[in-house]
Amino acid sequence: MTDLSPPAALPRASSLDPLALYASAIDTSDYAARVAPLIRNLAADIGDLVDVGAGGGQLGAALLGRGRRWTTIEPAPVMQARLAARTERPKIIPFGWDDERVSCEPADTVLAATMPGYFHDPLAFLARCRQWARRQIIWAVPAQNAPRGLILAACLPREWHGEDETPGIDLVLPKLQGNEPDRMGAIDWTFSLVLRDLPEFAAFQADRLGWTPDDPRRPQLLDHLMKQAVPAEAGWRLSCHRRSAILVWTLS
Repeated sequence: MTDLSPPAALPRASSLDPLALYASAIDTSDYAARVAPLIRNLAADIGDLVDVGAGGGQLGAALLGRGRRWTTIEPAPVMQARLAARTERPKIIPFGWDDERVSCEPADTVLAATMPGYFHDPLAFLARCRQWARRQIIWAVPAQNAPRGLILAACLPREWHGEDETPGIDLVLPKLQGNEPDRMGAIDWTFSLVLRDLPEFAAFQADRLGWTPDDPRRPQLLDHLMKQAVPAEAGWRLSCHRRSAILVWTLS
């Protein structure tokens, strides 16, 4: 049975990896289960897939048809290890989308979900996607007022995380300059992270916020998270609402 009493002490440092945390949260979220059906409704048969910034491969795997080729472009070693462990065994290209070393055979569909590329330079990123797509390009873009940088920053007061909460879709669409998608849709889902050690996660959050080890807000942060955490079989669950916009381009 999970102990509901607050931890007695707050660790002063954390060794948690942010990418590994994010990947585990996508595993325990309803992201792929909610987003994949909308993509299938908006897009034609997925066919062979190039998955740009594939992460742990959860969404790509949910879309992949039996016997279809799956190529993942993923620069992060922790995500590459997750992809290599999948039963679908995708081809892994271990570089970023803008790396000149990327050599990728075109596929029916190019998928990109929550990618820095379409925030920083969506026209350049779209042009790169066109090089790899035969029939269609699909982007999944954050579409709600929420912070995007620090994992589960939405569970913290805004004065603590200080992040821009402009919906990602409002940053991307104005920069497309006549290259808007042919179809769009949106879907709500829940970002949900299961933690064995809530004090360690609180320390991780404080470290990522740049707080010193003796910052008086550290115990306040742990208390704040404790009030939101729900007991789970493996420890504690923290959740927040998310909304994704799906953008689809059909290529002639």
